[in-house]
Amino acid sequence: IKDLGRSRENLILIVKAAESAERYEDMCKVMKILVEWNEGKTPLDGEERNLLSVAYKNVIGARRASYRCLDAGENKNAKSIQNYKAVIEAEVEKISIEVISLLEKFLIPWAEHLFGGAKTEQNHGEVKRQGEAISFYYKMAGDHYRYLAEIFKTRKPEYTKKAQEAYVKAKELVTDYLPTTHPIRLGLMLNYSV
Repeated sequence: IKDLGRSRENLILIVKAAESAERYEDMCKVMKILVEWNEGKTPLDGEERNLLSVAYKNVIGARRASYRCLDAGENKNAKSIQNYKAVIEAEVEKISIEVISLLEKFLIPWAEHLFGGAKTEQNHGEVKRQGEAISFYYKMAGDHYRYLAEIFKTRKPEYTKKAQEAYVKAKELVTDYLPTTHPIRLGLMLNYSV
């Protein structure tokens, strides 16, 4: 998945097709291209943010389920099972670090830049839109740090702290810019409580 025509519309079309075909790893690859395109300086709209979330949530969710199954299994301490769990751990880490990097390197800084500009110009509609985007990104980062904390027991304090920091930043934004019934706010409060 390298030569996709590189038009934004074409990339979104492919992501939606991959979602319909339940090819979530392909969704991740194309969304990564989309985010890195133009160094993240083309903000994702609400639908595109949801596609990003769906892609990574499904890819990571399957591996988390596999890991929990192996971790609770009858032979969980067998050397071969431990080795297999290590393979899944490496996949979870690679995927989570990839999405966290996209969030922290591109999406959050650009959304914060747009948010600051909108506040300066007192553009209330844009302030709300960018507040929603930033809170979505911080929630997503918090979720992926939480997934890492679940799997990597030796690094749990570090990942838990990073998850907490991301959730706190998201919570501050949703409190100021999103109604109590907004799906991002509700999802944040649910995940933050876990």
